[in-house]
Amino acid sequence: MSRLLVTVERYPELRSNENFLALQSQLEGTENRITVARRDYNMSVQAYNTEIRTFPSLIAARFIYGAKPMEPFKATAANAEEAPTVEF
Repeated sequence: MSRLLVTVERYPELRSNENFLALQSQLEGTENRITVARRDYNMSVQAYNTEIRTFPSLIAARFIYGAKPMEPFKATAANAEEAPTVEF
């Protein structure tokens, strides 16, 4: 997002362009949807892990089905630093 803002500063005529403002809004909405999806996934993983570790589900989950705990999503610093490329 920071690269996008630098583009706005370099080209002031883009700021008034309705399509560019719509693109900014869409990118912001996409980031928000990704954040919500990550949170929902991590909550589901937590509920699943709790379920397979508690009695009586423990018996069926582990011994009959061989269920193993899942890992929640963790963002790395490398992923956060890497901005997607947007071409105009």
